[in-house]
Parts: sequence; C-alpha cells; structure tokens
Amino acid sequence: MTLTTLPKIDAQPTSHIAVTALSKLDQSDFVLKLEGIFEHSPWVAARAWADRPFHNRSDLERALQSAMWCASRNELLDLIRAHPELAGKAAASGQLTKESTHEQAGAGLNACTPEQLVKIQQLNAAYMEKFGWPFIVAVRGMNVDAIIAAIQTRLDHTAEQEFEQALQQISRIASLRLDGLLIDA
Repeated sequence: MTLTTLPKIDAQPTSHIAVTALSKLDQSDFVLKLEGIFEHSPWVAARAWADRPFHNRSDLERALQSAMWCASRNELLDLIRAHPELAGKAAASGQLTKESTHEQAGAGLNACTPEQLVKIQQLNAAYMEKFGWPFIVAVRGMNVDAIIAAIQTRLDHTAEQEFEQALQQISRIASLRLDGLLIDA
C-alpha cells in the first residue's frame, strides 16, 4: 500500500441563494445551482425541480429527499458509488468536489498522521471489497479517530444494512449541504 499525503485545501462551498429564488429557476439552472448537494448525481435535483414551487427549506428538502428515496435500486447504487473514499485517491490528487474537500478538511482528513492515513486506507479497501462501494459518513462534527471507529463498526454490517446506512448518510450529507447553500435555511 502506498502512503499518500493529502493536500491542505480548505475549499468553500457554492455561493448562497434564497429558496424562493431557487424555486424560480428553470430546470437547468436549478440543477446547476444544486449540483453539489448530491455528489455527482444531478438527476436528484432534476427530479425534485418538478415539485416547485418551494416556499421554504422544508419544501425543497422534502422534494430532494423524495427524489432520492424514490429512485430505483440501481440509481441508488450509482448514487452511493458516486461518493469518494474518505482520504482516498481523489482527495490525494485534488479531484474531490469542493463540497467534499471542505467537509473532509473540516474533519481533519487532510491532516491525518501517517498512521491514521494508513489505517483509513486499509479500512477503505476492506470496506470496498466487502460491500462494493465506498464508505460514506457525514463527517461534519467528527474527527479522524471517530471516522476510523465508524468504519470499523460498520464493517460488521450486512450488505443490506450498509446499503441503508449509506443512503441515510447521503441524506444527512445532502441536508447539511443544503444548509450551507440556502440563505433562508
């Protein structure tokens, strides 16, 4: 296993917008404005757009979450697989989305000790081998040791338990990202 140090990046998420302004956008602009909410999965916002108008944050989040949870199993697997590994190759090469970069940096994943980085990379590999998708957790409020413990715990799950847990975490990540995007959140 090659030890890769991660760049010290503190990218900031997208500029803010009001729910009412977002609700007035055409579909392509709406999807573009929400592109970072669900990692590399613009189809979620595209489907939610049909539920306009959104009068408040709750309306918008309900539409986004409904679009996600009503997707086919294959679409949900694609959504899960669209997420990067924590402290993985995309992070090391600077290829994370600005949202993921900001979140991982906030949890200290760009400042791991060499030992922590090796441990995370080993656990990521074991997780990927067992489940076929990357480990996903909403890292906001967590530190590196808590993330390591979470991966270790979740490696004991069944594939179906972990599929559901990954989607719950994506839902939480989307909610937190929405908070960061909206002026009137």
